[in-house]
Order: sequence, then C-alpha cells, then structure tokens
Amino acid sequence: MKNRKEGAKRWLLQALQDLDDAKFNLSGKKNNIACFLAQQSAEKALKAFLIFKGAEEVWGHSVGELCKDAQNFDGELGKIQDISRSLDKYYIPTRYPNALPGGIPSEVFDEGDAQKAISMADKIINFIKTKTEGEL
Repeated sequence: MKNRKEGAKRWLLQALQDLDDAKFNLSGKKNNIACFLAQQSAEKALKAFLIFKGAEEVWGHSVGELCKDAQNFDGELGKIQDISRSLDKYYIPTRYPNALPGGIPSEVFDEGDAQKAISMADKIINFIKTKTEGEL
C-alpha cells in the first residue's frame, strides 16, 4: 500500500507541476504548449488515481480512455468523462504540423484554446483530489 500510495503521489505532484507549467506558457503566449501541458496534467492525474486505487495496468496517453478505466474503480468519474475526452485533442496536434490540415501548431492554437484546456485539466485534477480524500 505504501509504495502504491507514494507512486500515485508522485504522479499527482507532476500533474500539478504540468498544470502550473501550462499556465506559465499561457502567460508567455505559448498557447499550443499550454494546451499540451494541460492535457498532460490531466493524464497524469488520472494515472495517479488509477495507481492509488491499485490498477494492475496503467498505460496510454488518452485522457478519455484513462477516465473510462478509472470508472471501474469509481463510477462517479463518469462526471468528468466528456471533458476528459475533449482534452485528447490537445495531445498530438499541439505539437506536430502534420497533424493539422494547414499551418503549424504555434499559429493554430490561440489563447482561448489554452484557457479552455487549462480549465478542463484543473477540473479533472480537483476531482481526482477529492476522490483520493487528501491522501495524496
């Protein structure tokens, strides 16, 4: 239990750092990177939850799929399923120009995108914090 809890805490701490880094990038108008880091923070928070709950396998980068997996441990995570899926669009297109029909990520993603991604990630992290009852 102790190692699992410690491992989960490390994932949650990195999720919080990624969210902070997303906000920092937003302030510097690095919107595509802010979007990506928001997605990463939610991914890591969900991985923290899964590890904390004792999931045998925790892998993948889809926030939506991780949230779906997490619902096996707590059905209330269905409440964040929609925003989890929405964050997945910030995983690849925010970094690779060939994932977009035109332009490059730094030109395509704007401040509104970054603010929305950060807000969604913040909701997911706060939800995970409530579900781990302050144990992480």
